[in-house]
Amino acid sequence: MRTLYFDLSMGAAGDMITAALLELVPDREKALEALNGMGIPEVCFQAETSENNGITGTYMKVLARGMDEAEFQEAEFEHRHAHGHESHESHDHTHSHEGHDHDHGHTHGHESHEHSHDHTHGHGHMHMADVAHIIESLNVSEQVKQDALGVYKLIAEAESKAHGCPVEMVHFHEVGALDAIADVTAACYLMEMIKPEQVLSSPVHVGNGTVKCAHGILPVPAPATAYILEGLPYYKGEIMSELCTPTGAALVRFFTDRFVQERPEIGADAAAGRGIGKKKFDKPNCLTAYILNI
Repeated sequence: MRTLYFDLSMGAAGDMITAALLELVPDREKALEALNGMGIPEVCFQAETSENNGITGTYMKVLARGMDEAEFQEAEFEHRHAHGHESHESHDHTHSHEGHDHDHGHTHGHESHEHSHDHTHGHGHMHMADVAHIIESLNVSEQVKQDALGVYKLIAEAESKAHGCPVEMVHFHEVGALDAIADVTAACYLMEMIKPEQVLSSPVHVGNGTVKCAHGILPVPAPATAYILEGLPYYKGEIMSELCTPTGAALVRFFTDRFVQERPEIGADAAAGRGIGKKKFDKPNCLTAYILNI
């Protein structure tokens, strides 16, 4: 049986999942061209060969309105602190992870604190209906659209629980939302190309300590991530950093058929795709996906 296995011993993030899957398709350049042709507004995918602690793979950079997620995250954090909003705005994130450079499109559920910021600075907001409209308008198959909406629904439901508000009231910061939409739809598109008959995953390493997001400091795993992973096998470990993001958690939850404690035997005929993160740890910051026949 054609099996896709995710090794999540260094966490899960949308960009790293996308990068690992991109390495598994026969024609990566053509696939990257197709990702950029999906029609996500003001988003550009760039795949770069990258090395981390001796492991070489692909780093997937997503530019939304000319900013990558790390740049957006830092701008949002500085903006909130400069304007004193952190004490009265709830926060969530589909935000960037310093070490993985991932997805965290920050959200909040307080309509009374919504501000009219210039969108060029990344302070506009989207609701789930706006996200759904973008996904439904993309140049992809109906299956990819349905999968992407299913993944994003997991994210929105987790954010609504974290903030105690209805799903339709959850606000996604615009640049962060575009970044997360890009990761989600790209992963769903590549999954359709790979066509696994089953998907297995290892338990998820979520990291430890705290993570800085637009509205303050959150414990790892962040509330939305914890809600998405509820009932699934995950562990904290000793790495003091966030390794699993809400988008990564949602993709893993949506696509995984079964979690396995021990890694399947990796035969000589197995194909491996490696998604590389930017942050350096004592071990390679890498998410590996394998195609196996088991």
